[in-house]
Amino acid sequence: PSTAAASGGAAAAGGGSKSGVDLSVDKADAGAALTVPVRAGELKKGSYVVMKGQFPCKVIELTTSKTGKHGHAKANITAVDIFTGAKYMDVSPTSHNMLAPVVTPSEWTLQFINKADTNEKGHYATTLQNEENVTREDLFLPPTDEYKAMITDLETGELEVTVTVVSAMGTEKIMPTFKS
Repeated sequence: PSTAAASGGAAAAGGGSKSGVDLSVDKADAGAALTVPVRAGELKKGSYVVMKGQFPCKVIELTTSKTGKHGHAKANITAVDIFTGAKYMDVSPTSHNMLAPVVTPSEWTLQFINKADTNEKGHYATTLQNEENVTREDLFLPPTDEYKAMITDLETGELEVTVTVVSAMGTEKIMPTFKS
């Protein structure tokens, strides 16, 4: 018998289903998940975790309490938002699942800072280029002290400035650490 007949007919061979419902699956991009589950008891200092259901954070302090009267050890988690620096605290049973953001760093060469072109926050427009010569102009640098050395090194024109762009949960940011 043919493989379609042996495996259940036309639906298994790629045709329509008997119920008339479309069972096809659209192709998803690799790495499309914004978060992955992680047990609270498996977190470590330096791990990433989603705090308050929406903030991608890095764990800076973690303590666990012993099993209590009701049988659950608790994880006391202190974490810092990777984009804003805001500190969050949470308590969760060590056996419960939490979410960890998928954090993707990438290296780019800072080509140009346009101080005349700013966004609504007053941040400077940038031009970045990666090793594959892909150029992007959708990220902005804040005119703050932590970015001052980066801006100065680029403006002197003597050094190539390599920056790290961190992406997590649909947000991207040029981080203040860089190489010249």
